[in-house]
Amino acid sequence: MSEAGAGQVALEAVIDLTEKLTALLADQARAFEQHRPQEVAASLAEVTRLTNIYRATSAHIRSQPAIIEAAPLEQRRRLLRATEAFDSVLVRQGRALAASKTVTEGLVKAIAEEIAAKRSAGRGYGPNAARSSLATAITLNRQA
Repeated sequence: MSEAGAGQVALEAVIDLTEKLTALLADQARAFEQHRPQEVAASLAEVTRLTNIYRATSAHIRSQPAIIEAAPLEQRRRLLRATEAFDSVLVRQGRALAASKTVTEGLVKAIAEEIAAKRSAGRGYGPNAARSSLATAITLNRQA
């Protein structure tokens, strides 16, 4: 196979890979937007696998600009469209993850405050104060 032919095959593989990743990430974003984060777990391994391949393949293509320069115009356009769609879905997924994180942190904080309020209610100070044998620690990490 000629060098140009090999380059076209490599670009075609990158386009296919980008489109697959875009579809998977769009599905994940949709799940987060619809408050169904548990559905994301099923595709995590595949997204990780494809992301690693994408990283290596795109680094190879970037290091060989002649591959893109030698590609037919229509293939370069398809690569551009696939990359733009991928970038767009990354932004969408980022927003969906941030919103999900905010909701989750709010729920954890509300639950922790409710538990703390129930455990501290009715306790007094001094020798006649009610004693409880319950000892519990709750830690909130604002970085999570």
